[in-house]
Amino acid sequence: MSPSPREGLTPPAEGLTTEELLSAELIDAEEDLAPAPPVAAARRRLRAHPLLLFVGIVLASLNMRAALAGVSPVLSEISDDFHMTSTVSSLVTTIPLIFMGVVSPLAPKLARRWGTETVLLGALVLLAGGIVLRIAPPVVALFAGCAVVGSGIALLNVLMPGLIKRDFPEKAAGMTALYSTAMILGATVSAAAAVPLEHALGGWRGSLVSWALLAAVAACAWLPQAVLARRGTHHGEAAAVPAQSSGSAGPAPDGQQDGPKLTRSPLAWQITLFMGSQSLIAYVTIAWLPTIFTDHGMSKASAGLIFAFSTLVQMGGSFVVPTLAGRMRRQRLLCAVVALFMALGIAGLLVAPVGGAWVWATLLGLGQGGALGIALTLMVLRSGDAHTAARLSGMAQTWGYLLAAAGPLVLGAVHQVTGGWTLPIVLLLCVCGALVLLGLGAGRDRRIGTSAG
Repeated sequence: MSPSPREGLTPPAEGLTTEELLSAELIDAEEDLAPAPPVAAARRRLRAHPLLLFVGIVLASLNMRAALAGVSPVLSEISDDFHMTSTVSSLVTTIPLIFMGVVSPLAPKLARRWGTETVLLGALVLLAGGIVLRIAPPVVALFAGCAVVGSGIALLNVLMPGLIKRDFPEKAAGMTALYSTAMILGATVSAAAAVPLEHALGGWRGSLVSWALLAAVAACAWLPQAVLARRGTHHGEAAAVPAQSSGSAGPAPDGQQDGPKLTRSPLAWQITLFMGSQSLIAYVTIAWLPTIFTDHGMSKASAGLIFAFSTLVQMGGSFVVPTLAGRMRRQRLLCAVVALFMALGIAGLLVAPVGGAWVWATLLGLGQGGALGIALTLMVLRSGDAHTAARLSGMAQTWGYLLAAAGPLVLGAVHQVTGGWTLPIVLLLCVCGALVLLGLGAGRDRRIGTSAG
């Protein structure tokens, strides 16, 4: 039986079943909070009619990568319009990542004050507003819109998994699969449709702004939930309180409230840097893969389609690899294998970037999906309890996204200086090598807080 949101996660030595693992991967940002009585009552009423919640989750998940994936196929047009160099144009991907890292720690605090439903509504409104702001004429509006988009996605990233775990505890595995599928599907459709939408709507601005409609529809689905969840609370009253102060739980035992010091744990840093390194490769791919193809003579439409296919293939790796990881005591080999898949796909861009494009896209997609899946799995397997897993998730997202933000910017600058893609691709291969070393450390059979972790 999978653990409930308030129970410990301590994984059995022989491994987790697929159902347990998928449930446990839903790291709950509100793990240590208890809702105020009116909010708890409103949520019980909402769960009695789950269709609205179901629709809201699907629509929000579709938005979590679409606004980013739809940029790279038309990045050359954006750069030409604003006369930007490769270094400057890389900020279109870098700025959202910076704000995803900076804003992530704020999500639990906002949820405590206003409630998860209200914050999710605000995140979708932010996302829609940021998408619209990106197409305003001055270049500063483009970058400001990127910051707003990153902020909205950060809130969705942190709060969505916990909401699924809280409201669908008996169907957590199925809802996890649905959430992941919708997120990847949104990115795939956005990437594949970017160039056709550009042609149909008169330019890159029409292509980008079209995704604001999807965010607005998702916000409409969350509006009644936000209103109902806050009904009955007094003005200024917080939506949640610390669980140990709620009356439903006693004081935490000595040392248990804060848990192990993550910043002093080599294992926690290995997992965080593994998360950041695989994210760096993923977002460099998002930023530059279509451009690499077009710079070697491929049409924009074909480049966008192959990039979309690579995104879709991630689904296979993200489901298969965590399932295998949960059945193993050590995940070192799996970490090395997913890094090897990515390295082969990246190396292929040096050998035959156009002729072998579909093969390299497949290898990259499988490797990236598997790397993300195993990074999330390691947060569970290396944590002794749900509280530590939630804190580790926050640390990995904050520092991981900040590390990933350097990727598109640095490789764009190197491309600008060298005038080609050889050195940037070699640097990506070096990151794959670092990923192997980090995986060998993070994949050991250890727990954070023990003498070895």
